[in-house]
Amino acid sequence: MDLRVALIGYGTGGAVFHAPLISSVPGMRLAAVVTGDPERRKAVEERYPGARVLDHADRLWEVSGAYDLVVVAAPNRYHVALARTALTSGVPVVVDKPAAATAADARSLAALSAVRGLPVIPFHNRRWDGDYLTAHRLVGAGTLGDVLRFESRFERWRPTIKAGWKESADPRDAGGILYDLGSHLIDQAIALFGRPARVHAEVDVRRRGATAPDDVFVALEHPGGTRSHLWASATAAQLGPRFRVLGSRAAYTVQGMDVQEDALRAGLVPNDPGYGIAAPEAHGLVGVPGDERPEPTAPGAYHDFYAAVARTLRDGAPPPVDLADAITGLEVIEAALVSARDRTTISLD
Repeated sequence: MDLRVALIGYGTGGAVFHAPLISSVPGMRLAAVVTGDPERRKAVEERYPGARVLDHADRLWEVSGAYDLVVVAAPNRYHVALARTALTSGVPVVVDKPAAATAADARSLAALSAVRGLPVIPFHNRRWDGDYLTAHRLVGAGTLGDVLRFESRFERWRPTIKAGWKESADPRDAGGILYDLGSHLIDQAIALFGRPARVHAEVDVRRRGATAPDDVFVALEHPGGTRSHLWASATAAQLGPRFRVLGSRAAYTVQGMDVQEDALRAGLVPNDPGYGIAAPEAHGLVGVPGDERPEPTAPGAYHDFYAAVARTLRDGAPPPVDLADAITGLEVIEAALVSARDRTTISLD
């Protein structure tokens, strides 16, 4: 029997990422979508005619046992409240990033998850970017030697402010680029090198009329000695490399973004030919000056996140992303904000 999935929210996160990924995984079925927007309701009905369309999340709980998984893709300020309701109703949860607006709220969610015996799984899909999978493989295989510095960028040229909660300076919204793109950058560094010991950051508001951070640099010192240098910006008129991983034996450098987001926005799904495949000219380079070779980028595979979620629910397998990592990521974000404010380095210990 298929796992019945209820999706809360059908904005960009729900429509572009969650719904098509859920629908592409064998053994999963998008059973319900919650959205109060008439245009979004119509879009759901046209693309997923088998899904119930509900105007409020409260309607999910009218029938006990109707769903096997709830996915929270609502605005950030509602993540914890919706996830708690799902858990108290006896349903496991996937929560879009950031899992909460504060580390304390995320820890409270972890405590409830433990009490209820139900998983809360953060949606850190960028662990399945093709370029990240490639960097992860090279680091794990020792191809680069000891990693000295891990450079990672999500840079954009967005000089015009687009109104919405992501531009909000209200802490309850967890708006701004540090919580948005920064959550991905920090999570990837944690997944590769573990919980950092120290955090130093620059957090700026650069665009005229902006109130939330739009230009960020975060430096992490990991226990093994690796340093992660992470950039997130909406003000980059020219883009730096996506990854530059500097090791004691060689380096890996790759330009451009993973292709999956553009493919999903264009209406493609993981089952379509060519999905997640980077063009040869977009492949990175491995080596040292005078001795470099192209490194094919691994296929991107966001759908593997939901395939792993299905194994967690059916077989008790470990979740694809541990909530503890998301809590660490929020602790890093909070330390970065203090570091930028006080112009100092913050110890996570």
